[in-house]
Amino acid sequence: MALWANHTGFLTIMQTFCRTAVAPVCYALDPRGILRPVKKPLIIVESPTKARTIKKFLPSRYAVKASVGHVRDLPKSTLGVDVEHDFAPRYLTIKGKGDIIKELRAAVKGATDVYLATDPDREGEAIAWHLAELLKLPDPKRIELHEITKEAALEALAHAHPIDMDRVNAQQARRILDRLVGYKISPLLWAKVRGGLSAGRVQSVAVRLIVDREREILAFNPKEYWTITARLTTSREPALPFSAELVAHRGRKLEVVDERSATNILSDLEGADWSVREVKRREMRRHAAAPFTTSTLQQEASRKLRMRVRRTMQLAQALYEGIDVGAEGTVGLITYMRSDSTRVSDQAKESAREYIEQTYGVSFHGGKAHKVREGAQDAHEAIRPTSVWRTPKQLAGILKRDDLRLYTLIWERFVASQMAPAVLDQTTVDIAAAAYSFRATGSIVKFQGFTKLYEEGRDDAAITDAGKGDDKDRRLPQLEERDPLACHGVEPKQHFTEPPPRFTEATLVRALEEKGIGRPSTYAAIVETIQARGYVTQADRRFSPSEIGIAVNDLLAEHFPDIVDLDFTASMEGQLDRVADGGQDWVAVLRRFYGPFEHELEEAEKKLPRVEIKDEPTDEICPNCARPMVIKAGRFGRFISCSGYPECKTTKPLLKLTGALCPKDGGAVVERRSKRGRTFYGCANYPACDFVSWDRVIVERCPTCGSHVVAKNRRGGQTQLECAADKTHDVAALAPNPTDDRELAEA
Repeated sequence: MALWANHTGFLTIMQTFCRTAVAPVCYALDPRGILRPVKKPLIIVESPTKARTIKKFLPSRYAVKASVGHVRDLPKSTLGVDVEHDFAPRYLTIKGKGDIIKELRAAVKGATDVYLATDPDREGEAIAWHLAELLKLPDPKRIELHEITKEAALEALAHAHPIDMDRVNAQQARRILDRLVGYKISPLLWAKVRGGLSAGRVQSVAVRLIVDREREILAFNPKEYWTITARLTTSREPALPFSAELVAHRGRKLEVVDERSATNILSDLEGADWSVREVKRREMRRHAAAPFTTSTLQQEASRKLRMRVRRTMQLAQALYEGIDVGAEGTVGLITYMRSDSTRVSDQAKESAREYIEQTYGVSFHGGKAHKVREGAQDAHEAIRPTSVWRTPKQLAGILKRDDLRLYTLIWERFVASQMAPAVLDQTTVDIAAAAYSFRATGSIVKFQGFTKLYEEGRDDAAITDAGKGDDKDRRLPQLEERDPLACHGVEPKQHFTEPPPRFTEATLVRALEEKGIGRPSTYAAIVETIQARGYVTQADRRFSPSEIGIAVNDLLAEHFPDIVDLDFTASMEGQLDRVADGGQDWVAVLRRFYGPFEHELEEAEKKLPRVEIKDEPTDEICPNCARPMVIKAGRFGRFISCSGYPECKTTKPLLKLTGALCPKDGGAVVERRSKRGRTFYGCANYPACDFVSWDRVIVERCPTCGSHVVAKNRRGGQTQLECAADKTHDVAALAPNPTDDRELAEA
């Protein structure tokens, strides 16, 4: 053996094996020339993408493997919780993870130490604990990577710590609560409403918000009101007309409620003298918004980029886990994307200060400190770029379009948060005409401050009365008290008060956060789940409850009031926070919940009525009998059927758009169901176009040949992309994130 070990060719072979072996084992010659295995420290992460990123910048003495998400969970077919024995959970290895676990066990055998680098939150802590249990690790070392960079990884390795069982128990309690609600209530819904329905502890509250808002809209009684606006000029600047709006009569606030009142006012103003009564000037400072949390990132991406919440999180995950940026290699571009804190490290602040002063000047750095929201977990920083010097302009030719758009949003928001406030001179002018008072407002920007780089978007709901613009940003002429004014017309305008707007994804997430419902890791899954269940629909990006969503909500509100009670759900979140902090026993939390819940279940089983759900109408007409087509729910999901069933059995699939385009005729690729319930993908123009794929067609095209790309589900729960024309083409840059089961599990 010693002779062979000194042979150059043999050493080359062993060095190659060292680089490619499944287990983290290399070989080296001992003092006697005998080849012996050398063990390495092993790092286990959740995502293959994260594993590839870390491998590229860590020293070669470390081996890195991925668990590809969760490795254990409660069983799917049974409750899996022993409510009689302190709610003991029964965990099973997730189906399809056998090969991954086998590989991890082999890697552990050849490791000096095992570092569990799952995501830095409660869910990640629980996955680390499941890995330690499953792999029988005697001394697991927990490290948290708040950003995927070499410096952060080496710092984390130097400060490894034991698994935090308080955080694990908080996640266990959440998972068991969700399982109890889902597995106990759902069968009642199947029996009394319709098969395939489900109740979720948090999703049900989200549906209630949407149902309640819809009822507010339906019950809303619009009220008429009028605005009266004068068009004025001053002799000093006759070329600069400005508008002033009626606000008071004889010093009292005036509301014009109908046309008759408006006409009387116009009559009173005929021939009136107009003059400036009072001018108020004051300097105002507008401070920048705080850097992003998960919630505010989802909201702003929806407003500015028109991105769906789930798409935002997919892109953010890719930016966090690492992207190849050319000469610098693969690196994580942003910090961890599930955060409810606005805290920023001193090092990041200092880098931002240097960048701002070099780019814009010393006067542009500053601003107020951003307080962390009360109730935030503050486990890690706000979402920010890992390096402020890695500007969007530098990455413009490297990142894909949506990656760059989201990165730019995160980068600009963070840099702006460290910039000086904008300074404005705001002027308010009160104008007298007969017994009436009009008011004009305007402002002049004295110093741009953070607005030179970034301004926060706003929801449509922030624009209130129809017809009113934001006139605070307009310029007024130079005006002084007692200045005479010339009136060039007075315009009355009718308006009606409007009902509260329906929720968008952004405003729903904001409402959930404000009411303490859910946590950063759950918002995207909540939004997706309530749509997948058919409880709500979207039109013009706004949610409306479906008939079945209203029926399920009302049933839960009557028989399980706590489940859809906002305060109760928020209270549960608070209790879970206290479990994570070590201030609450997780079993005690479950006991307090389950006692009343069990009683409600018993009563509901006796009293729950059968609910009849009407079919949803469509605009389509049956091609066979000319009767209206309706949307029905069947064993394999929703579909379109003739309303004349059973006399007419015409049906057609309810098409679900994927966003991809057909490679044959450019039509939309839609998701379909086979007669056996299997999902496949085809062209919406069928039968004119016969394109079909059993693998999901993704939006991006192959960068090598331009052909369409499909996502194939591999053993172990992994998703792999392939070019449909040539499997050898490299499409790794298009790869989606591994399974997002960590979010779905909490919904």
